[in-house]
Amino acid sequence: MGKESELKLLGTAASPFVNRVQFALNLKSIKYEYIEENLACKSELLLTSNPVHKKVPVLLIADQTPICESQIIVEYLDEIQPDLNQLLPSDPLDRANCRFWATYIDTKVRSLNHPCRKTTRKEGQEAIKKQMMEAAQVLEEAFIKSSNGKAYFGGDQVGYLDVILGSLITWIKFIDGLNDFNTFDEARVPQLAKWAKHIASHEALKSATPGYETLTSFYDMLNIYRPPYK
Repeated sequence: MGKESELKLLGTAASPFVNRVQFALNLKSIKYEYIEENLACKSELLLTSNPVHKKVPVLLIADQTPICESQIIVEYLDEIQPDLNQLLPSDPLDRANCRFWATYIDTKVRSLNHPCRKTTRKEGQEAIKKQMMEAAQVLEEAFIKSSNGKAYFGGDQVGYLDVILGSLITWIKFIDGLNDFNTFDEARVPQLAKWAKHIASHEALKSATPGYETLTSFYDMLNIYRPPYK
Protein backbone atom coordinates (compact mmCIF):
# COMPACT_ATOMS: atom_id res chain seq x y z
CA MET A 1 0.00 0.00 0.00
CA GLY A 2 2.99 2.29 -0.40
CA LYS A 3 1.72 4.25 -3.35
CA GLU A 4 -1.79 4.58 -1.96
CA SER A 5 -0.46 6.16 1.23
CA GLU A 6 1.00 8.93 -0.92
CA LEU A 7 -2.34 9.96 -2.39
CA LYS A 8 -3.53 13.51 -1.82
CA LEU A 9 -7.12 14.66 -2.17
CA LEU A 10 -7.95 18.29 -2.91
CA GLY A 11 -11.47 19.07 -1.78
CA THR A 12 -13.91 21.00 0.32
CA ALA A 13 -15.87 19.41 3.16
CA ALA A 14 -19.30 20.45 1.85
CA SER A 15 -18.85 18.98 -1.64
CA PRO A 16 -20.80 15.74 -2.19
CA PHE A 17 -18.39 14.88 -4.99
CA VAL A 18 -15.43 15.13 -2.63
CA ASN A 19 -17.41 13.14 -0.06
CA ARG A 20 -17.94 10.51 -2.75
CA VAL A 21 -14.22 10.03 -3.18
CA GLN A 22 -13.71 9.97 0.59
CA PHE A 23 -16.42 7.32 0.88
CA ALA A 24 -14.62 5.12 -1.64
CA LEU A 25 -11.23 5.70 0.02
CA ASN A 26 -12.71 4.73 3.39
CA LEU A 27 -14.35 1.61 1.99
CA LYS A 28 -11.04 0.47 0.59
CA SER A 29 -8.98 1.51 3.64
CA ILE A 30 -6.70 3.59 1.43
CA LYS A 31 -4.59 6.15 3.25
CA TYR A 32 -4.48 9.66 1.84
CA GLU A 33 -3.71 13.24 2.74
CA TYR A 34 -6.69 15.58 2.61
CA ILE A 35 -6.10 19.19 1.54
CA GLU A 36 -9.01 21.57 2.15
CA GLU A 37 -9.57 24.09 -0.64
CA ASN A 38 -11.09 27.54 -0.30
CA LEU A 39 -13.27 27.76 -3.38
CA ALA A 40 -13.54 31.53 -3.00
CA CYS A 41 -9.76 31.74 -3.39
CA LYS A 42 -8.56 28.63 -5.19
CA SER A 43 -4.99 27.52 -4.61
CA GLU A 44 -2.37 27.40 -7.30
CA LEU A 45 -2.17 23.66 -6.71
CA LEU A 46 -5.84 23.23 -7.60
CA LEU A 47 -5.67 25.54 -10.62
CA THR A 48 -2.66 23.73 -12.06
CA SER A 49 -3.98 20.27 -11.17
CA ASN A 50 -7.37 20.85 -12.79
CA PRO A 51 -6.82 23.66 -15.32
CA VAL A 52 -9.87 22.72 -17.40
CA HIS A 53 -12.65 22.87 -14.79
CA LYS A 54 -10.74 24.32 -11.80
CA LYS A 55 -12.95 22.27 -9.47
CA VAL A 56 -12.65 19.73 -6.70
CA PRO A 57 -12.21 16.86 -6.19
CA VAL A 58 -8.74 16.26 -7.53
CA LEU A 59 -6.78 13.16 -6.56
CA LEU A 60 -3.02 13.51 -6.79
CA ILE A 61 -1.18 10.20 -7.05
CA ALA A 62 2.37 9.56 -5.88
CA ASP A 63 4.13 11.47 -8.67
CA GLN A 64 1.61 14.35 -8.37
CA THR A 65 -0.28 13.29 -11.50
CA PRO A 66 -3.86 14.59 -11.07
CA ILE A 67 -7.04 12.63 -11.60
CA CYS A 68 -10.20 14.74 -11.85
CA GLU A 69 -13.98 14.13 -11.74
CA SER A 70 -15.44 12.07 -8.91
CA GLN A 71 -16.79 9.15 -10.95
CA ILE A 72 -13.45 8.72 -12.69
CA ILE A 73 -11.58 8.89 -9.38
CA VAL A 74 -13.84 6.27 -7.79
CA GLU A 75 -13.29 3.92 -10.73
CA TYR A 76 -9.53 4.49 -10.49
CA LEU A 77 -9.59 3.59 -6.79
CA ASP A 78 -11.56 0.46 -7.58
CA GLU A 79 -8.92 -0.57 -10.10
CA ILE A 80 -5.89 -0.02 -7.87
CA GLN A 81 -7.54 -1.76 -4.90
CA PRO A 82 -9.89 -4.36 -6.41
CA ASP A 83 -9.55 -6.95 -3.64
CA LEU A 84 -11.21 -4.89 -0.90
CA ASN A 85 -14.88 -3.95 -1.36
CA GLN A 86 -14.95 -4.14 -5.15
CA LEU A 87 -17.38 -1.47 -6.32
CA LEU A 88 -17.96 -2.16 -9.99
CA PRO A 89 -19.15 -5.64 -10.97
CA SER A 90 -16.89 -7.96 -12.95
CA ASP A 91 -19.31 -8.50 -15.82
CA PRO A 92 -18.86 -5.85 -18.58
CA LEU A 93 -22.62 -5.53 -19.16
CA ASP A 94 -23.26 -5.01 -15.45
CA ARG A 95 -20.48 -2.41 -15.32
CA ALA A 96 -22.02 -0.56 -18.26
CA ASN A 97 -25.40 -0.61 -16.51
CA CYS A 98 -23.83 0.85 -13.35
CA ARG A 99 -22.25 3.65 -15.35
CA PHE A 100 -25.59 4.40 -17.01
CA TRP A 101 -27.32 4.83 -13.65
CA ALA A 102 -24.42 6.79 -12.22
CA THR A 103 -24.77 9.25 -15.08
CA TYR A 104 -28.52 9.41 -14.48
CA ILE A 105 -27.94 10.20 -10.80
CA ASP A 106 -25.49 13.00 -11.50
CA THR A 107 -27.30 14.50 -14.47
CA LYS A 108 -30.89 14.10 -13.28
CA VAL A 109 -31.02 13.87 -9.48
CA ARG A 110 -28.13 16.22 -8.79
CA SER A 111 -29.20 18.64 -11.53
CA LEU A 112 -32.69 18.88 -9.99
CA ASN A 113 -31.32 19.40 -6.49
CA HIS A 114 -29.33 22.42 -7.67
CA PRO A 115 -32.22 24.54 -9.07
CA CYS A 116 -34.41 23.44 -6.15
CA ARG A 117 -32.17 25.42 -3.83
CA LYS A 118 -32.09 28.47 -6.11
CA THR A 119 -35.63 28.77 -7.44
CA THR A 120 -37.52 31.53 -5.63
CA ARG A 121 -40.99 31.11 -7.11
CA LYS A 122 -43.33 28.60 -5.48
CA GLU A 123 -44.57 27.38 -8.86
CA GLY A 124 -41.01 26.59 -9.89
CA GLN A 125 -40.36 24.78 -6.63
CA GLU A 126 -43.43 22.60 -7.06
CA ALA A 127 -42.44 21.70 -10.62
CA ILE A 128 -38.97 20.68 -9.46
CA LYS A 129 -40.39 18.65 -6.56
CA LYS A 130 -42.57 16.75 -9.03
CA GLN A 131 -39.53 15.95 -11.13
CA MET A 132 -37.63 14.84 -8.02
CA MET A 133 -40.49 12.48 -7.12
CA GLU A 134 -40.41 11.02 -10.63
CA ALA A 135 -36.63 10.59 -10.48
CA ALA A 136 -36.87 8.90 -7.07
CA GLN A 137 -39.46 6.47 -8.42
CA VAL A 138 -37.17 5.62 -11.34
CA LEU A 139 -34.34 4.97 -8.87
CA GLU A 140 -36.67 2.85 -6.72
CA GLU A 141 -37.15 0.52 -9.69
CA ALA A 142 -33.42 0.53 -10.45
CA PHE A 143 -32.62 -0.32 -6.84
CA ILE A 144 -35.08 -3.23 -6.73
CA LYS A 145 -33.56 -4.66 -9.89
CA SER A 146 -29.92 -4.09 -8.92
CA SER A 147 -30.08 -5.15 -5.28
CA ASN A 148 -31.86 -8.48 -5.81
CA GLY A 149 -33.54 -8.08 -2.43
CA LYS A 150 -30.30 -7.21 -0.64
CA ALA A 151 -29.39 -4.10 1.36
CA TYR A 152 -27.42 -2.24 -1.29
CA PHE A 153 -27.44 -1.47 -5.00
CA GLY A 154 -24.34 -3.68 -4.99
CA GLY A 155 -26.15 -6.53 -3.25
CA ASP A 156 -24.68 -7.70 0.04
CA GLN A 157 -21.98 -5.04 0.05
CA VAL A 158 -21.70 -1.40 -0.96
CA GLY A 159 -21.32 -1.04 -4.71
CA TYR A 160 -20.59 1.69 -7.22
CA LEU A 161 -24.13 3.12 -7.27
CA ASP A 162 -24.26 3.13 -3.47
CA VAL A 163 -21.20 5.37 -3.49
CA ILE A 164 -22.51 7.61 -6.28
CA LEU A 165 -25.99 8.19 -4.82
CA GLY A 166 -24.99 7.79 -1.18
CA SER A 167 -22.65 10.76 -1.39
CA LEU A 168 -25.59 13.01 -2.35
CA ILE A 169 -27.88 12.01 0.52
CA THR A 170 -26.74 14.64 3.01
CA TRP A 171 -27.30 17.49 0.55
CA ILE A 172 -30.60 16.05 -0.70
CA LYS A 173 -31.95 15.84 2.85
CA PHE A 174 -30.63 19.31 3.65
CA ILE A 175 -32.41 20.84 0.64
CA ASP A 176 -35.51 18.75 1.39
CA GLY A 177 -35.60 20.28 4.86
CA LEU A 178 -35.52 23.80 3.46
CA ASN A 179 -38.36 23.05 1.08
CA ASP A 180 -40.67 20.93 3.25
CA PHE A 181 -40.14 17.89 1.05
CA ASN A 182 -38.94 14.30 1.36
CA THR A 183 -37.23 12.79 -1.67
CA PHE A 184 -36.94 9.43 0.06
CA ASP A 185 -40.57 9.23 1.14
CA GLU A 186 -41.46 5.80 2.53
CA ALA A 187 -44.96 5.87 1.07
CA ARG A 188 -43.78 6.56 -2.49
CA VAL A 189 -40.40 4.81 -2.62
CA PRO A 190 -40.30 2.36 0.32
CA GLN A 191 -37.28 0.36 -0.83
CA LEU A 192 -35.23 3.42 -1.71
CA ALA A 193 -36.18 5.03 1.61
CA LYS A 194 -34.99 1.92 3.46
CA TRP A 195 -31.77 1.97 1.45
CA ALA A 196 -31.22 5.67 2.24
CA LYS A 197 -31.40 5.02 5.98
CA HIS A 198 -29.14 2.01 5.66
CA ILE A 199 -26.43 3.71 3.61
CA ALA A 200 -26.52 6.90 5.69
CA SER A 201 -25.60 4.86 8.77
CA HIS A 202 -22.61 3.21 7.10
CA GLU A 203 -19.45 4.19 8.97
CA ALA A 204 -17.44 4.74 5.79
CA LEU A 205 -19.98 7.32 4.63
CA LYS A 206 -20.71 8.90 8.03
CA SER A 207 -17.06 9.79 8.46
CA ALA A 208 -16.96 11.30 4.96
CA THR A 209 -20.00 13.57 5.07
CA PRO A 210 -20.28 17.06 6.59
CA GLY A 211 -22.54 18.04 9.45
CA TYR A 212 -25.51 20.37 9.30
CA GLU A 213 -23.48 23.43 10.37
CA THR A 214 -20.95 22.86 7.60
CA LEU A 215 -23.71 22.60 5.00
CA THR A 216 -25.44 25.70 6.34
CA SER A 217 -22.21 27.71 6.28
CA PHE A 218 -21.45 26.63 2.73
CA TYR A 219 -25.03 27.35 1.65
CA ASP A 220 -24.78 30.80 3.20
CA MET A 221 -21.39 31.44 1.61
CA LEU A 222 -22.83 30.81 -1.84
CA ASN A 223 -25.56 33.32 -1.03
CA ILE A 224 -28.32 31.04 -2.18
CA TYR A 225 -30.81 31.53 0.63
CA ARG A 226 -34.11 32.44 -0.92
CA PRO A 227 -36.60 35.11 0.17
CA PRO A 228 -39.94 33.88 1.55
CA TYR A 229 -42.67 33.08 -0.92
CA LYS A 230 -45.03 35.94 -1.66
